[in-house]
Amino acid sequence: MTAMEGSRYLTQLVGAPVHFKCENLQRTGSFKVRGAYVRIAALSEEERARGVVAASAGNHAQGVALAATLLGVRSTVFMPAGAPLPKVAATREYGAEVRTAGQVVDETLAAAREYAEATGAVFIHPFDHPDVVAGQGTIGLEILEQCPEVRTVVVGIGGGGLAAGVALAVKSLRPDVRVVGVQAAGAAAYPPSLAAGRPVALESVATMADGMKVGRPGEVPFRIIAELVDEVRTVSEDALSSALLLCLERAKLVVEPAGAAPVAALLTDPEAFEGPVVAVLSGGNVDPLVLQRTLQHGMAAAGRYLSLRVRLPDRPGVLARLLGELSEADANVLAVNHTRTDPRLGVSEAEVELHLETQGPRHCAAVAAGMRDAGYRILD
Repeated sequence: MTAMEGSRYLTQLVGAPVHFKCENLQRTGSFKVRGAYVRIAALSEEERARGVVAASAGNHAQGVALAATLLGVRSTVFMPAGAPLPKVAATREYGAEVRTAGQVVDETLAAAREYAEATGAVFIHPFDHPDVVAGQGTIGLEILEQCPEVRTVVVGIGGGGLAAGVALAVKSLRPDVRVVGVQAAGAAAYPPSLAAGRPVALESVATMADGMKVGRPGEVPFRIIAELVDEVRTVSEDALSSALLLCLERAKLVVEPAGAAPVAALLTDPEAFEGPVVAVLSGGNVDPLVLQRTLQHGMAAAGRYLSLRVRLPDRPGVLARLLGELSEADANVLAVNHTRTDPRLGVSEAEVELHLETQGPRHCAAVAAGMRDAGYRILD
């Protein structure tokens, strides 16, 4: 059972108790091990003897590797060539044989299926199987045990296995509890699919939330979500990065962008959720470089990070004067890029790119206005 932690900040924002279900603290860093374990545990002895195979860029790979090892089953995991090295290393450490195939997950998935057909290994789908959905449903049972007064459960949706399992478990015991699914706007396959009454594939997906980069809902979870999930919301990239930043700063929790989607929904429309609310933080496996970029994006979205370009006279002391004025405005200069030779510049001009740490949207506006009042030319 993973921990449940309260959030004072979101409780004040929503006006009712808000709790985090911390699947980011799961042994493999995400909820995926639950479904993988139930799926593999249900195999016959003959199937176990053939081993299992999976395809994933990260969380599902680690979940299958650990579940198979715990159950004494041989596992092979196919990962794309660009998979983060820490996730590849972790998958090996959990006991799987890792093979590289393809550049994107769809190509890796095809390689895993070919391997299953050639060797007889059982293919473990990341979300589209009843046993996988049942395994993820254990989160819903734990939520009801840890927070029996819950009124709303908010959970992220990729292929749908997590949301389907949670909804099935919660609604079976407490049909009065509202279950809200959340997708990244750039990978939101469920709204059009629900409108059509069947899984519909997106032409493209684009989001920082790798765990939600699924272009088509699974057949099994789709039927459950269509029946039991009360609402599916979408959140922007800005909201995702702001949510990740909040989890890190206020809750001291490292959460990947997909895991922060429920928090993003609460930040976007806090009055829409009846409390007590439980937000499922589905995973915390985030590459450090991605984390750095996402945090910078989150700071910018929160008005705490300002980037701008300024055209200056190319004379001694002008840059020093600019930096001094920014210091007086309480803007912390993080980086400066000073360009003096560029075809766009006049002979006596220079351009400065500034990255500033600020105190919020009002401070950003005040800093920019102060620079304009001082005669600096800010470029678009």
